[in-house]
Amino acid sequence: SGLNREILKESWSMFFKQLEYKLKLKGGIFVQIPAKNTSRACHVCGYVDKENRKTQAEFKCIHCGHTENADVNAAKNIKRAGLAQIARQVNCNSSQQREAIEA
Repeated sequence: SGLNREILKESWSMFFKQLEYKLKLKGGIFVQIPAKNTSRACHVCGYVDKENRKTQAEFKCIHCGHTENADVNAAKNIKRAGLAQIARQVNCNSSQQREAIEA
C-alpha cells in the first residue's frame, strides 16, 4: 500500500545518503542511474524494446540478436551510463577550472 511504499522509499533514500557519505570519505564518487529501460536496452547495439526481455532471466535483442543473462545485460547498461555521467562531471569541472584560471 501507499504507506509501505513510502517507508521503503525512505529506507532507500537513507541508504543512498549513507553510501554517498562513505564514498566521499574514501574519495569515491556516487552516481545514481535511473533504472528505466536498463533491462530492455541491448548493451551491444542500444536498441530498446520490451520484447528484448524474453523471460525474467533471458535477454535477446530483437534488433541485433545479442543474447545474454538479463541481469548481466542490465548491469552493463548501468555501468556504461554511470561512466558517461562521471565523464560529463569531470569534463564540466575541468572546463570550469580552466575558466577560473584564465579569468
